[in-house]
Amino acid sequence: MSKRKNPFTEDNPNHDFCNFLMELAEYEKNVSRDIHKYNVYRKAAATLADYPSRIKSGTEAKCLKGIGDKIGKKIDEFLATGKLQKLENIHGDSKNEAINLLTRVTGIGPAKAHSLVKEGITSLEELNKNTDKLTHHQIIGLKYFEDFEKKIPRQEVAAIEKLLVKYIKNIDPEYKISICGSYRRGKSESGDIDTLITHPSWTSDKVDKKHKNNMLKNIVNVLEKCGLITDTLSLGETKFMGACRLDLEHPVRRLDIRLTPHDQYYCSILYFTGSDVFNKSMRAHALEQGFTLNEYTLRPVGSTGVPGEPVEISSEEDIFDIIDYPYKKPEDRNS
Repeated sequence: MSKRKNPFTEDNPNHDFCNFLMELAEYEKNVSRDIHKYNVYRKAAATLADYPSRIKSGTEAKCLKGIGDKIGKKIDEFLATGKLQKLENIHGDSKNEAINLLTRVTGIGPAKAHSLVKEGITSLEELNKNTDKLTHHQIIGLKYFEDFEKKIPRQEVAAIEKLLVKYIKNIDPEYKISICGSYRRGKSESGDIDTLITHPSWTSDKVDKKHKNNMLKNIVNVLEKCGLITDTLSLGETKFMGACRLDLEHPVRRLDIRLTPHDQYYCSILYFTGSDVFNKSMRAHALEQGFTLNEYTLRPVGSTGVPGEPVEISSEEDIFDIIDYPYKKPEDRNS
């Protein structure tokens, strides 16, 4: 989920419920630092977002997975009054508001936001006057704050995907490139551009650190030279975090590129496609079937509980077949 405030649009029948739940989630993560409550609210918002019709009561909502009595009562309160008293109290606290605002800047987490507010920095204007207190990542996040807050239309992601494929395959046509996340799940908008790349020459049993470093570095260099990448937040052995721009008429967008071994590619693309709820459901089913599934591998779990050697995977469908889980197309994995 993006740091963007109110990410659910009015074409969703339960957008107002989803937005107040996400606002509560951000409060719990950033101010209260209660990750359990953050996850509860976030999961409930995702469940309601995928419900096809308007929820008419808290009782109806409680029939859905992940929504309990407390959230049901909040939905009833919102339906009756058009607001939520807990959020009204949060909005009335200037410290809470400042922390929530600052954590919307890419690179600023709850601990940093608390520290900045303690020093009297409570607005983006004040933050711009105190960039000496920020890391390179945080300065870039502040610079493009307005752009990063905006949703990316699907057609723009598709145009960026076309350029990524063109320039990366110019380096070597054997590269495989996929944009994951909500874009691969068929959504009309995305929060960022999460790209997965692999090459048949690089597998987990042939890890050559120098070769791996050069692969990602070369890709980033090419994308910088062609003008697609505008800024680098970080560049590691297997992950690039930065910003890109289709052209001067478009906003700057967040771009992540992950380089994954070829033999782990299908587990990775499954994981990074999501959704979170779908991934957790599939991993739980895999355990019931005697396997452990993560973003890297699918492994059988022996009687001792120790995972064995990775199963050879040549497609996403293989993963579903092996754990006897009904195949779902990416666009059907939103819940």
